[in-house]
Formats: sequence, C-alpha cells, structure tokens
Amino acid sequence: MKSILLIISFSFMTCNVKKEEITLSQLLSKGQWIDLSYDFSDQTIYWPNNPVGFKLDTQFNGITPAGFYYSSNAFFSPEHGGTHLDAPVHFAKGKWSSDEIPLNQLMGDAVVIDVTEKCAGNADYQVTTDDITAWEKRNGSIPDDAILLFRTGWGKYYPDKEKYIGTAEKGDSAIAKLHFPSIHPDLASWLIKNRKIKAVGVDTPSIDYGQSKDFKTHQVLYAENIPGFENIGNLDQLPLKGAYIIALPMKIKDGTGGPLRIIAWIGN
Repeated sequence: MKSILLIISFSFMTCNVKKEEITLSQLLSKGQWIDLSYDFSDQTIYWPNNPVGFKLDTQFNGITPAGFYYSSNAFFSPEHGGTHLDAPVHFAKGKWSSDEIPLNQLMGDAVVIDVTEKCAGNADYQVTTDDITAWEKRNGSIPDDAILLFRTGWGKYYPDKEKYIGTAEKGDSAIAKLHFPSIHPDLASWLIKNRKIKAVGVDTPSIDYGQSKDFKTHQVLYAENIPGFENIGNLDQLPLKGAYIIALPMKIKDGTGGPLRIIAWIGN
C-alpha cells in the first residue's frame, strides 16, 4: 500500500488522462483507524524509581453558581511512562527535544517486526539483525523513512506490572528485577548504517531490554535523532506492512519525552 501522502499527491497531478479526484477525507473514510495508545490513569506503568505516577486532581465538577454544569481537572505525570515519546535528547545531549522534532519525523509508513514466538519463552530476548533480515526475506526490504515497530507480544500483559515489567516493586532496588524484551544495541547500530528509518517503537517499557545497564540502544539511535515510542498497545491489530502511523506527543518545550497519542491508519 502506498503511503497516504503519496496517494493524495496523485489527485493533484495534472495530466491529459481523465480521472476521478479524491479528497483526503474521502480517502481516510475508506480505511480503519487503530489506537495504539494506552490511557493514562492510576494503572499507568512507570519506571520503578519514579516516586509518583499519573495523578488526576479534580478542580471542579458540578453546577456553577450561574447554573450550568462545568468540570475541570489538573494532572501530573512524569515524562516517561505509559504510551510515550522518547525525544532524542533523552539520551543524546544537544539532539532534538520533544518540541523540536519535525512533524514529518512522527508520521510515516509502518513496518512491524513480529518476534512474539522468540519472546514467548524468553523475557530477556533482544531483537537481532537476523530477525530483520528474515523479515525482509519474506516481505521485501524495509523502505526508506519507515517507522519501525517491534511486536514482542508483551502488550497482552499491560497493565499487570508483575508480568509486564517483571516486578511490581518500586524504588531503585526494583530496577535490577526488570525483565522484558526489546531491541539489541547491535541491531540499533546496524539500522543506522544500513537502513533509513524515522523512528522506532516497542510494545514494552523501553527500547532497551529490562536487564540493560547502559541503555546502549537508546544512546545509538537517539544520537542520530531517531525518536522512540514506548509502551505501544494493539500492535497485534496491525499488518506487517501497509499501515500508516501518526504519533503526536504532548509538545513540551525542552521536554525529554511526554505522553503520546499514537494511531495507525489501514486502508481497505
């Protein structure tokens, strides 16, 4: 399937052949939207050493003195938790902060690398270059400017902390007990050298696996201004290729990340 932008461009081309033009709204109405985001609540999962998670405080909820209903809340959330963006500056000094990432970098054709079988019996599995080359042998080369998503199957555990991150404990000591799969640093380096991608995303809490001590995958990708999307939901509803991703985070000035609403469009 061609990307939305490519398809739309055809309607504006001038030529001598009579054709039916299609508007953006008409095109999108013929497809399906998939929400890849978890909601934010007291169930939202954060790194164990975050002292406070998501909080929603009611400022007003009821009938005003003027006689009409009104409600408003205040919320608090660490940048990194739930479905969220990792801006490159999170692990690479001087690279893009949340507000600096070009919009074009946050949308594009999706490629889904499914490694659920390998992760099923190994919570510490790290996706390798072999997984990519095996995918390409079956599906063709990863196209330039793709958004690369890794499906480990871990989404089925969210928001059960014990199963999803390996422990329900909190505090610095709990970090050593984290177990979940993700992207091997060697694969990150290989992607930089051999493929042109816009962003990466995982259905786990981090683009480094749970037992990582140096977060090398973060370092490698973010040094090249390649953002990361973490805690993505519903990847099992996407085809291996053919979906179009739009990932718009909260625009926090100088932010290292933030809550992310990520969606996918699949044409009929």
